[in-house]
Amino acid sequence: MDRIAKIQELLQQNPTDNFLRHALALEYIKVEKPKEARALFEAILADSPDYIGSYYHLAKLLEVLGEKELAIEWYEKGMAAAKEAKDQHSYNELQGAYEEILY
Repeated sequence: MDRIAKIQELLQQNPTDNFLRHALALEYIKVEKPKEARALFEAILADSPDYIGSYYHLAKLLEVLGEKELAIEWYEKGMAAAKEAKDQHSYNELQGAYEEILY
């Protein structure tokens, strides 16, 4: 069974598991299914705005899709969430990517 099918099977048992949804979104990126990945990242962050890792990956995906302004917004939201969570490592990653897209 391929990775996507295996994760989908696990999600049937627990459809709101953010770790599994995030993993599935990353797999979709690998197989060039950006719409599916984007929908999952957006769903994760709508349900759990404290799931910090998804901000970076959603914003990076939006960059690849040419949606620079929206990517900037997601980086900013992610930095705010990371700051609130006192997650300095994630904040630094988001800030680095944010500065890179701006300059």
